[in-house]
Amino acid sequence: MGISYYRDTARGMIMGDQDNGFLKLIFDRKTKVIKGVHIIGYQATELIHYGMQLVREEKTLDSLIATVFNYPTLHDLYKYASYDGLGSLSGKKVKKAGELL
Repeated sequence: MGISYYRDTARGMIMGDQDNGFLKLIFDRKTKVIKGVHIIGYQATELIHYGMQLVREEKTLDSLIATVFNYPTLHDLYKYASYDGLGSLSGKKVKKAGELL
């Protein structure tokens, strides 16, 4: 599992939504294939369709990290959650829950 928070993205800071909202990726630990996405927060309905595509196409955390997004965008949540997930696999969290970058 990898988690990212709105407050950790440039777009989240611009929106002023620094306390609410997160994205969680559920993935297979062996293959790193994304199995599910949870999003809570502002514009979640505008973000979830991309997560549905990732699941349908059986994309991996590695392929998601290699994706380029416009800047600033809330879609960076996907990339940040992928990094967090890879950190979990290696036994090292990128950051502690609730900690600001």
